[in-house]
Amino acid sequence: MKLQSQLNAAFTALLLVIMTTAGYIIYSLILDLLIQDEKRQLAETGELLVSFLNEQYNDDVNNYQNINDFLQDQDLQLFLYDRNLDTVLFSTMNITVVNEFFQQNNFENNEEFLWEYGNDNFVTSRIIFSPEQTGLELILLTPMHDLQVVQQNFFVRLLLVFLVGAVAAVILSYFMTNKLVTPLSQLKTELKKVENRQFDRMSRVKATGEIKEVEQSVYDMAQTLEQYMKSQQTFFQNASHELKTPLMTIQGYAEGIRDGIFDEKDTEKGLEVMVTEVNRLKGIINEMILLAKLDTEPAEYTPFPLKADQFVRQVVDRAHPIVSEEGIELNHQVESGIIIFADEEKLLRALLNVVFNGIRHSKSTVNIQVYEKEQKVMIDVEDDGSGITEEDAEHIFHRFVKGKDGETGLGLAIARAIIEQAGGAISASNSEIGGAKFTIQLPRYQPTDDNKQKSK
Repeated sequence: MKLQSQLNAAFTALLLVIMTTAGYIIYSLILDLLIQDEKRQLAETGELLVSFLNEQYNDDVNNYQNINDFLQDQDLQLFLYDRNLDTVLFSTMNITVVNEFFQQNNFENNEEFLWEYGNDNFVTSRIIFSPEQTGLELILLTPMHDLQVVQQNFFVRLLLVFLVGAVAAVILSYFMTNKLVTPLSQLKTELKKVENRQFDRMSRVKATGEIKEVEQSVYDMAQTLEQYMKSQQTFFQNASHELKTPLMTIQGYAEGIRDGIFDEKDTEKGLEVMVTEVNRLKGIINEMILLAKLDTEPAEYTPFPLKADQFVRQVVDRAHPIVSEEGIELNHQVESGIIIFADEEKLLRALLNVVFNGIRHSKSTVNIQVYEKEQKVMIDVEDDGSGITEEDAEHIFHRFVKGKDGETGLGLAIARAIIEQAGGAISASNSEIGGAKFTIQLPRYQPTDDNKQKSK
């Protein structure tokens, strides 16, 4: 069953339950109200009659014939009852009815206001003549059947009102659920496009409230998936290209040596090239494996408090052989007292990748600066090379994106993955000294009991 039908069915069922309960309660209350109102009217009528009779026959109250003649002229069902004699002196009903009433009901009990006769009940009201010593009592009756007819007529009208209201409510429910379900149906269609990878055919769905938030999440998810798939496609294309080049070189030299095309000198050179290309392949594969681990196994990241000055000193020491060989000046400046909370080996790998990138592209100088800004630890690595364009700055951290003197194109991608795993961020821009500037942001160290335990 469709969602709209389910909502309409649930609403209709709830409406029926509410209307049935309300109808039953109202039906019962109507009869009670009618009985109370009829009893009140009988009491008012009886008091008027008794008052009139007291005034007219006050001096001759025992002259029952005069009273009987007067009551006989009233279009009412009543008894003139003598409590002293416990007998009915007069009634507007025939003697058979009077006798059955007298047999089935207790005329002496003044508390009862519902009397039985046959299959019907009667509402009664009793008014005492004055003076009370006469023992005369006027008893008026109204059959419950008359009240039930009124009750049923009222309930039929109420039922008609309920039915009209129910139809209007169901129609309104249909339009409201249709307004609610239509965006969901459209959203289902858009999700089907995501499933079929038809990102270019997706369109926005008009909705409000929580559905709008879901729609926005689906749209954002689709854009993220599209970017991810494009990056994966680019990654595999670049990876196949990077792996294909050394493999072709190895294959060429291997086939030449096998077929005896090269002389001894070229064969020796070919073997050296093959070893170099194999080492290059190993480096690419190892870095690809590291990236995969960083993407799929973030739990392996184990942070510890690190003194920034000692940490940067390790970077400088490891980069010293390369800067000495290239004739590059590597400067570093660290504000005192800065503590970095990170996985030492991984962050060292990330920062070395950034520093080595700067060394490869610099002309003479690479600067490292560590300072605090806005409750964050900032690490700037800048060189005096040719710099980067705005277009390159957007893609420089993607996999297999290499600069002019780049190696595998994975170093900066690995650096970004490690830094983001540490809860930080890295960005690229142009430096004031002429080259590229990489800015790393890391969370400021906040001592906790767990951190103190780790530092011990």
